[in-house]
Amino acid sequence: MTTTTPKASEIERSWHIVDAEGMVLGRLATEVANILRGKHKPTYTPNLDTGDHVIIVNADKIVLTSNKAERKMVYSHSGFPGGLKSSTYAEEMAKDAAQTVQRSIKGMLPKTRLGRQQITKLKVYSGPEHPHVAQNPQPLEFAHAKHRA
Repeated sequence: MTTTTPKASEIERSWHIVDAEGMVLGRLATEVANILRGKHKPTYTPNLDTGDHVIIVNADKIVLTSNKAERKMVYSHSGFPGGLKSSTYAEEMAKDAAQTVQRSIKGMLPKTRLGRQQITKLKVYSGPEHPHVAQNPQPLEFAHAKHRA
């Protein structure tokens, strides 16, 4: 049996749209990271970018379970001594929800030039509108991602 590796010209990319209203951040991030990497396709190759484009709308309506929005911290460091900054997820979501969702998904991608290429296929918007109507994105539903209150 021979292993086939897809060429760059053979990779077919489609567009998916995800409505993040009421979804749990971690569950959404893992599903979207798998689509960006192309793990949902039979032609998945770990060293090639075979993934699809993903549009996330309503990022400001995403939820975190068990009071994590107030307890869980987000850290960033300037690189200088004493340059550690910390804030909660609730503060980060209030500042820029789209950037917070994108950061969570980026953390689940490879930390290589391949991961940097894959994150460019992700578009996150805080509201329900997006400018990618011409790409004809297909709605994407995740079975276990809805939060049950």
